[in-house]
This record gives sequence, structure tokens and C-alpha cells, in this order.
Amino acid sequence: MNRDESRQRILSEPTRPSALAPFRVRNYRFQWPADLLTSWAFEMETLILGWYVLVETGSVLLLTLFASLGYIGTLVAPMFGVVGDRIGHRDLLGMMRATYAVLAVALMTLALSGHLAPIYVFIIAAVMGVVRPSDLGVRGALVATIMPHDQLIGAISISRTTMDTARIAGALSGAGLFAALGMGPAYVAIVCLYLTATALTLCIVAPARKPHAAGEAASEALQRSPLRDLKEGVAYCWTTPRMQAALWVAFLANLTAYPLSNGLLPYIAKTIYGTNQTGLGYLSASFAIGSLVGSILLSLFGGIRVARLMIGATVIWYVTLLVFAQMQTVPTAILCLVVAGFSQSLAMISIAVILMRTASENFRGRVMGVRMMVIYGLPIGLLAAGSLIDEIGFAATGTLYAAAGLALMLAIVLHWRADLWHVHAPANAR
Repeated sequence: MNRDESRQRILSEPTRPSALAPFRVRNYRFQWPADLLTSWAFEMETLILGWYVLVETGSVLLLTLFASLGYIGTLVAPMFGVVGDRIGHRDLLGMMRATYAVLAVALMTLALSGHLAPIYVFIIAAVMGVVRPSDLGVRGALVATIMPHDQLIGAISISRTTMDTARIAGALSGAGLFAALGMGPAYVAIVCLYLTATALTLCIVAPARKPHAAGEAASEALQRSPLRDLKEGVAYCWTTPRMQAALWVAFLANLTAYPLSNGLLPYIAKTIYGTNQTGLGYLSASFAIGSLVGSILLSLFGGIRVARLMIGATVIWYVTLLVFAQMQTVPTAILCLVVAGFSQSLAMISIAVILMRTASENFRGRVMGVRMMVIYGLPIGLLAAGSLIDEIGFAATGTLYAAAGLALMLAIVLHWRADLWHVHAPANAR
């Protein structure tokens, strides 16, 4: 074989996707660290405030109520999508992150002055809960806008590592700062994270539209009402079978899976395992470690049947949670949470890819807004779990949630099997 033939053969061979390929895009080099710092601040706040509420009130029901307040905004998330489609996802994201900084300054001031009380935490958490749930959807729509189509899986996978690393570093650092220095100094760090994230977000340059297309879009936007845009977005999702199926899977996971590994962790750490803030940090970080591994692995492999991956990963997630509900020691719980985190990462990335691949550019914000709306299943699941735990205990509640989730997931697969399982279904396109 001569040199020319060898060169031709090398060029004809498919290249392995690189996990770092998305960083060749300038905008992504700003968005990724901005998302990372925001996610770190989210995790630190969730851990610190959750522990504060549990210690000050001593009530698991109030803890689940506090956790539920963080998802009030899921009901208005589609409207954030409408606004993002109109003014641009970069500008909307910058305004949202500036809002987080202002609210964090308020909590920091109350903590440092010694005037902090649970009622103030609940009020500020409720205001934050109106805006914060839409952050993930808006950042996903922005990724889809700034990235080439063939790099979307890798970009979304790497983008999700911002949340995974946050649950590791953010949870551990938040717990450590809170335990060592108190809430006031810990919130100084949180405010700095939000301010830096806002500045980095504003460094992103939104892709320019064609002049006439931009003019037509602006003219149309002025003539249409926001409610009409919202109605169109919901109808667009509801009449596209693979979108509808993916959204039902997301709703089910938030209703029955995330409560066990999210809002209830402070209760599980303190009451079931008898550990402190540091133990809570380890439990939270273990779930994130598994999720991080899943995100990185998925970014390295191309040609995946995404819908089938979503199904398999979600089933494994529920089976792992069935086991987790029976665990009585921290080491065994950590092992279960690592596996659960790994499988949920694959499932959630698959859902995002299905939605973004299917949605047309002018609907991405509204589609991700509807995606965020289904997160409202989480506060419903948390509040129900709080009541059930008081009645039948954590092990029985966890078993009930995981078993019900597994059964309903299989029902979704059977109903939409033509759109999710068949090899030639658009959702499984490589």
C-alpha cells in the first residue's frame, strides 16, 4: 500500500468524537464555566438551607415544603421559554442569574447581621423558586443555538457535567464552609459565584440572524400575544409523539425518582443514618459522581440509539432506588447512589437530546420551557413523600415510589414503543 492510499484510508475512517470538541466553539467556552459556577451555587444553597430548615424546625414535612418551594417556577417555565425565543436566550439567562445574586445578597445580609429566621428563608426560597427552575431549560436552548447539530450530544453531555461536578464540589464545599464558618461566610462565597456566572453569561455572543429574517421575526413577535406563543409551544410538544413520550418520562422521574435522591437527602442523612452535614455532603456527592461518569462517557461515544438508552437507563435507575430504600448504612447507600446517579445522567441527557433534535429553532425555548414545567412533579412527589414517611416510614415510602415509577415507565414504553423502541424510529437516529 503506497503513501497516498494510506492517507486516503485514514481520512475515510470515522473519527472518534472528542469530549473537548464543544470547547472549540468560543461561546461554549464562556457558557460552560458560567453554567458550572451557577450550578455550584445552586447546590451549596440547597444543602445549606435544607440543613438549616431541618435543624431549626425539626420537621421533615417543613423540609419537603422548603424543597418544594424551589420548583414553583416550573408552572411558568414555558413563559420563560416564550421570552427567551423573543429576546434571546443569552439575555434572559443573564437577567436570571443577576436575580440569583440579588436574592443571595439578601440572605447573606440577614445571616451576617444575625436576623436570619426560617420564615425569611421560606420567603426568599419561594421568590428564587419562580426563576431558578427555568435555568436548566434556558441554558439547554442556548447550547442548541450556539452549537453545530453534529456536536449536540457531546455539548449537552459536557454541559450536564456542570451540575454533576456541582453536586460533588458544591455539596462538599457548601457543607464544609457551613460547618466550619457558619451560614454568613458561606453565603459570601455563593454571592461571588453568582456574580461571576452573570458576567461570563454576558460574554456570550448570540448568533446573528439574517437581517430580513430578524425583522420579520420581530414584527411577528409584536403582533402575537405571549399566550398564543405559549399555546403553540405546548401544542407543538403534545402533537409530536417522541416529544410527548420523553416529557412523560421526565415527569415520572421527577415525581417518583428524584425525591428519593434529592429533597429527602437531609432527612435520610440525619434520621436514617444519624450523620451530620459532612455525611450529607458525601451522600449528595456520591450521586453526583455517578452522574458525572455517565455524562463524560456519553460525550465520548457517538452513534447511540438515544431513545433506547433513555429506556434502559431509567429502568436501571428505578431498580437501584428499590435497593437504596432498604439500605441501613452510609457506605451501602453511597454505592447505590453512585449507580443511581450514573443511570439518571444517561436518561436525562437522552431526553434533552430527543427534544432538541426534534424542535425547530424558533420553538426551542418553548420546548425546553415545557420540559421544565414537568419538573413540577418533583414538589408533588416531595410533599406526598413527607406525609407518607410520617405514616409508613422511609423504607416503605421509597419502595412504593420506585416500584410505581418502574411500572409506569414500562407502560410509557409499551404505549409509545413505535416511537421509542424501534430501531428506525426518528428518536433512535444515529
